Amino acid sequence: MFENKKPLQMIWGILLFLAGVGVFIRIPQVMPQIEKIELYLPVLLFIRLCFYLIGILLIGGGLKKIYLYSRKSKIDR
Repeated sequence: MFENKKPLQMIWGILLFLAGVGVFIRIPQVMPQIEKIELYLPVLLFIRLCFYLIGILLIGGGLKKIYLYSRKSKIDR
């Protein structure tokens, strides 16, 4: 049962990484739409920082999972 979780963790790490990259690609496309909403004008910098923080955390979490998986698979050999 636990043997199936090992490759699943690697896949999850790759998906986290790709989601983080997707956030960085999507930010320039979404921010002009958010800027059109007058309610958000005072907090645009905060919104932009939050989007970038989410992207950084996703990429970091994905890389950490990939690193730990590759390190653990080398130890198991």
